[in-house]
Amino acid sequence: MTTAQQPGTTTDRGIRPKDYRLPEATRLGRVRLQVADLGRSLLFYEKVLGFRAIRRDESSAILGPHGDDREIVELRQYASARPVPRRGLLGLYHFAILLPDRAALGRFIAHLAGIGAHAGMSDHAVSEAVYLTDPDGLGIEVYADRPRDSWRYDERQIFMTTGHLDAEDLVRAARGEKWTGMPPGTVLGHVHLYVDDIAKAAAFYHDALGFDKVVWSYPGALFMSAGGYHHHLGTNTWARGVPRAEDDHARLLDWEIIVPAADDADRAAASLERAGYEAVREGKTWRTVDPWGTALRLVPRA
Repeated sequence: MTTAQQPGTTTDRGIRPKDYRLPEATRLGRVRLQVADLGRSLLFYEKVLGFRAIRRDESSAILGPHGDDREIVELRQYASARPVPRRGLLGLYHFAILLPDRAALGRFIAHLAGIGAHAGMSDHAVSEAVYLTDPDGLGIEVYADRPRDSWRYDERQIFMTTGHLDAEDLVRAARGEKWTGMPPGTVLGHVHLYVDDIAKAAAFYHDALGFDKVVWSYPGALFMSAGGYHHHLGTNTWARGVPRAEDDHARLLDWEIIVPAADDADRAAASLERAGYEAVREGKTWRTVDPWGTALRLVPRA
């Protein structure tokens, strides 16, 4: 492993931002999605994915795991919302639901097979993942991490790849237990965005917001995180040439970054402002928008 000191790096792993750095205890909160038909979406998110509605009214619903009040997805209906085109839009590539263990992922895969739901599958070395698309074309990943002490490194970078997923082995790990919905301990693991310029994504999310770079040589992509995680945020240019999501599209309205304290949110907002980006205080939280119109909130942990 290379240990030479370089600007903007540590002698350990990853690349730290030169200015503000998000705390190691940073986690993600929830995603807020715009959908065309709330009833249709709830059928998918509850019956296929296995969420439960924590709260619901005529035009919105907040979803979380069973036996756990953690809010992970908020659906907001906009009746004339256009679906995401097949080629995608700048903005959301997918949001990713992290299950507590691979046995849960095995139960989920068996459940999908049982209801005849189509899903893509990949082994990323650090994690095992299943990919779906909701009724509006919004991308979703459901995954389980491998133990952190098993993650490999290529020089300073976490080693990630895209390989064949051994779905049969995952189903065996479930030991015949049935899927009964998203289990307690399920969280929002990461968000992955389409962008049109990796350097511009690094300027906003790494230099200004304060994520570490953890994987930067993956073709057409940059992965960032806090606390050494394999990624809380992915950005890629794999949909180059597509337009950005507009207000009347089904889309990601915003996503939450949970920091330990109000001072951490204030410092991150100040770092964004020093870099020339706008950050707006909303109560105890801050709201900002990336160069492609994707909004995020900095939220102190309650």
